Amino acid sequence: MTDQDARTTAPADLWTSIDELWAWLEENRRQGDPEAVLLRVLKLSEEVGEVAQAVIGATGQNPRKGVTHEWEDVQAELCDVVITALVALRTLTPDVREVFTRHLTRVTERSLGRA
Repeated sequence: MTDQDARTTAPADLWTSIDELWAWLEENRRQGDPEAVLLRVLKLSEEVGEVAQAVIGATGQNPRKGVTHEWEDVQAELCDVVITALVALRTLTPDVREVFTRHLTRVTERSLGRA
């Protein structure tokens, strides 16, 4: 598949994809319930670290390494953070869509002053 093909095909439904990723992780996990939840939340720290690494690499802030990343790498890493967060949230509740939508509504109303 070319980049153009990827841009023109219909994207998978976000929530269906999150459920499928969660189910795949559940089928392949090695830990019990409490550990699985903790590890999925901790995975966020790893992903955020990869965002930082990509930003440092895109800006060439490490003089020893120079420019090692592109801003597209930062975008991809940020997407990984979002996906990981939503899968972690799905691990905590099967009502992930409703919980996220309700919270997004509260944050939007609080931030933008919408009633």
